[in-house]
Amino acid sequence: MKLNQLSGLPGSRTARMRVGRGIGSGKGKTAGRGVKGQKSRTGVNIKGFEGGQMPLHRRLPKRGFHNIFAARLNEVNLGRVQTALDAGALSAAEPITAEGLVKAGVLRRAHDGVRLLGGGELKTKASFVVHGASKSAIAAVEKLGGKVEVLYVRPEPPKPEEKPWQKKLREPAKQEAKPEGKKQEKKKPEEKKPEEKKPAAKKPAGESGE
Repeated sequence: MKLNQLSGLPGSRTARMRVGRGIGSGKGKTAGRGVKGQKSRTGVNIKGFEGGQMPLHRRLPKRGFHNIFAARLNEVNLGRVQTALDAGALSAAEPITAEGLVKAGVLRRAHDGVRLLGGGELKTKASFVVHGASKSAIAAVEKLGGKVEVLYVRPEPPKPEEKPWQKKLREPAKQEAKPEGKKQEKKKPEEKKPEEKKPAAKKPAGESGE
C-alpha cells in the first residue's frame, strides 16, 4: 500500500450541497430558507433573541471574574522530570530551572514560569528552582533530600485601611473616671419664707374725697 492509495472510510467525507442551482437539486430558488421572512434574508443575527423577553444569557447572574494580572505558569510533573534525568537530558548535580526544562525538551515553552506537580515518581535526589510547587511535589523532593526553591509567591491583596469612624465603632465607649474622695453633699435649696402682709395705713377722718 502506498500513500496515494490511502482514503477515508465510506461516508466520512461528503460533498458540499450547492444551493440555488435549479429545482432539480431540491435546493433551488429559495435554497432551503423557506419563503420570505427575516430568516430568509442575509445579514441577520438573531441568535439568543427570544421575541422581546429577557434572553437566557441576560437572565442568568454573572459569576466570578478574569484576573488579567495572573501569572501563566506551565505545569510539569515529577514523572516527566525523572524520565529526562534517566535519559541524561537533565543533570541532578545542578538545580533544575525553567530554562533547563525547555532546553532538555521537557517543556516547549516556560510562559511566565514553571509550576512543579507531584504526578509520577521521583527516584533521583535533585533540587528545583521554580515559580510554584504543590505540597505533594515539595514533600516528594524533600523526602529524597532535595530542595524546592519557589521564586514566585502570589502576594496577598492589601487590606483596606480602617477609617476613623470605623475605629470609633469598634472601641467601647469610655466613661469618665470620677475623682475619689469625700462625696460632695448636695446643697438643699433654701426655702423662701412667706412674706408678711403689712396692714394698710388708715386715712384720718377729715380727709375724704367727698
